[in-house]
Amino acid sequence: MEYNFSAIEEKWQQYWAEHHTNTVDIDKKRPKLYVLDMFPYPSGAGLHVGHPLGYIASDIYSRYKRLKGYNVLHPMGYDAFGLPAEQYAIQTGQHPAITTRNNIERYRAQLDKIGFSYDWNREVRTCDPAYYKWTQWAFLKMFHSYYCCNAQQARPVEELIKHFEQQGTNGLNVACSEELHFTAGEWKAKPEAEQQQILFNYRLAYLGETVVNWCAALGTVLANDEVKDGLSVRGGFPVEQKKMKQWMLRVSAYAERLLAGLDTLEWSDSLKEMQRNWIGRSEGAEIHLPLFSSPPAPLPWERGDILIPNFEIRISIEKWQGLIERAKQFRREPTESEHLLWAALRNRKTGHKIRRQYIINGFIADFYCHAARTIIEVDGGVHNTKEQREYDEYRTNVLQECGFNVIRFTNEEVLTDINGVVEKVHTYLDNWSSPLTPLLKERGINGEDILPSPLGEG
Repeated sequence: MEYNFSAIEEKWQQYWAEHHTNTVDIDKKRPKLYVLDMFPYPSGAGLHVGHPLGYIASDIYSRYKRLKGYNVLHPMGYDAFGLPAEQYAIQTGQHPAITTRNNIERYRAQLDKIGFSYDWNREVRTCDPAYYKWTQWAFLKMFHSYYCCNAQQARPVEELIKHFEQQGTNGLNVACSEELHFTAGEWKAKPEAEQQQILFNYRLAYLGETVVNWCAALGTVLANDEVKDGLSVRGGFPVEQKKMKQWMLRVSAYAERLLAGLDTLEWSDSLKEMQRNWIGRSEGAEIHLPLFSSPPAPLPWERGDILIPNFEIRISIEKWQGLIERAKQFRREPTESEHLLWAALRNRKTGHKIRRQYIINGFIADFYCHAARTIIEVDGGVHNTKEQREYDEYRTNVLQECGFNVIRFTNEEVLTDINGVVEKVHTYLDNWSSPLTPLLKERGINGEDILPSPLGEG
């Protein structure tokens, strides 16, 4: 007998719809179970094979639990508010509201044909005002709150303002971006605009300046996992590191609570470990260094004697500040080859921590690896002149005398064979050696003993 799947599936899908088979009602007599799938982006002509690949497994589990007597809530929704929907609308030349609505209807029809047991009364559309009004509500709650470390919870900002008015920052134990110190009198004397700016230092939702992945072609900031080899995953457009003001959430304040909460969850060990790595708790130290007016003392990261005894340079505060500003400019305006190499070194799992535009002994290195004490330079057209070549040789000799390794590549090498260049860098770093390695080992010093760059990470 031939199996007429079209007729049979249509019959039972119609029966499920008419009898609300998958609709979930409150039933306190039965144990409850919530099974949630990742919502698809309605940003294409239809589902792809990756959607049912995961949905079928969760649907089987949901049906099994229903047969076991559980009251199972198994909803579906659409993540329709963001870059994918926006880009699809741009590509098709239609308004996002139209393309999103049409795509959702198509997705729904396809999901129904597969026969999933979703409760469509619980459908969620993130572009629906009835939905995103709650995300806006949550944002405002965080904006008007700070995190009290003593109570281990969010508290109203009004309480913090009252504390400032009575005690200033004395006795304050809260999560913040920067540790500030002022008295109650100093707080009251500040204009309101300055007070509001200070409160950003404590709010759970705050406006702050940070380096982001900016994609000019897409007109938006991208997350790290949306960037690959210096290009946007969606569209393959160039991405640059840019400092911008962004709304940020002080989720780091909850790190300890999130970690502790994992122990109470009935999750697999591998999933818990994944979450611990995502939370990424880190501990460190803050160092305060005095500045001397005359004669200027060498700053620690400028002094070769941190790693190599009897070698020291002295540099004026003005020149030091000038070096920092130049390094910042080089970071903002890298050459094409520097941008390409940085994207490759940063995004690949090299096993080596590498920084860019790093100040070493009065010089600005294109790239620097702490552990291998290795400087990586990219020589552009300016390096073809006799004067520049002589200066490069002098600079290399000085750095090598300080115990640093220096490897150089030309613009052409980087632009035409980036994979080859990266492979050479990896091989070099894996097998590095320093002319002062015996002396360093004798004194118990390794390549990580140098202090961090004054420009921070990156």
